[in-house]
Amino acid sequence: MQAKIAIAERIILTLWVGGLWMIGYLAVPLLFHQLDDTRLAGQLAGEMFRALNWFGLAAGALLLISNRMQARPGLDWRALTLVLMLALILVNAFAISPLMQELKAGGLVAGSEAAARFGRLHGLSSFLYLIQSLLGLGLVVFGIRRG
Repeated sequence: MQAKIAIAERIILTLWVGGLWMIGYLAVPLLFHQLDDTRLAGQLAGEMFRALNWFGLAAGALLLISNRMQARPGLDWRALTLVLMLALILVNAFAISPLMQELKAGGLVAGSEAAARFGRLHGLSSFLYLIQSLLGLGLVVFGIRRG
């Protein structure tokens, strides 16, 4: 049974972290490069990130539960990494993204304070996403299970 759980954990982690890297660093840049309509590219990117956030919350929760069900007491670096990744999703999805949506809904005029604020929020969101991606890569490289 433990072997099947370990395989399931690897699959879940691979899908989650692979999604982070494929969407954030391949699909979204390609959207903005290939589509002339940057507004449409942004909408599509937002939908992909939204879906990935929900998947990440579910995957991270399952992996964290599995981690905590292992016999050893106390948090290890893997559990802390998962908690941090989940926290980054929550901040991006439920704090930063709504502020960005609100600014976009109000209309962004180049050079305006709203556009500048949107740019700062976008930069922060991208930085947090990068941290999440690197943390996930660490879990892939060093393993999700305690050894």
